[in-house]
Amino acid sequence: MEPIKIGIGGPVGAGKTQLVERLTRHMSGEISMAAITNDIYTIEDAKILAQNGVLPLDRIIGIETGGCPHTAIREDTSMNAAAIAELVQRHPDLQMVFVESGGDNLSATFSPELVDFSIYIIDVAQGEKIPRKAGQGMIKSDLFIINKIDLAPYVGADLSVMEHDSKEFRGDRPFCFTNLKTDEGLDYVIEWIRHDVLMLDLGK
Repeated sequence: MEPIKIGIGGPVGAGKTQLVERLTRHMSGEISMAAITNDIYTIEDAKILAQNGVLPLDRIIGIETGGCPHTAIREDTSMNAAAIAELVQRHPDLQMVFVESGGDNLSATFSPELVDFSIYIIDVAQGEKIPRKAGQGMIKSDLFIINKIDLAPYVGADLSVMEHDSKEFRGDRPFCFTNLKTDEGLDYVIEWIRHDVLMLDLGK
C-alpha cells in the first residue's frame, strides 16, 4: 500500500523543517514515517532534520532542486517522486511521507500528483497583513498554520486580525496558530493528521 504524502510549503524561515521535526517526534510511536526536503543548492534542511529529529538517516532524503524550488513540487515532480519510491523500497512498512518544499513565495502549491494533502505555514514576524494577501498556498492548502505567535507583541501583529483574515479566505477549511518552539498548537495539527489524513478514528 502506498504511503500518504503530505506536502509542507511556506516562505523561508516560517518553520517548515521544525514542523516536520515536531510531528515526527510526537507521532513516532504510532506510525511509520519518512521525510523529503527540497532546497535550491544544498541539503541543509535534511541535515537539520537528521541532527535534531527522531527519524533515522535512512528515512530522510534531501533534494537539491536548483532554480525555482516550486518547480520540483508542481511542474516537474520527478525528483520527489523518485525519492518517495526510494523510501518505499527502503521501508515497505512506510505509512506517511512529509515532502517539505524549498522556501518560496505565497503562490507556491503542490501538484496533486505528488501529494495527497498539503500544509502551508507562515510566521507572525512576516506581519499581520500576510493572510490578507491570500496567496494560493494559503488558500488551497488542506491546513493553514500561522507560526511563531510568541513574536506577535514584538512585531506589532494583531492575532485577532490574522484570524479574521484567515477565516475570510479559508472559509470552512481548517487553520491554526502555533508556537513550534514550545509545541503550543501542535496538538491541533496532530489531531488533524489523525482525523482528516489517516482517519484513525473511523469505526470508533
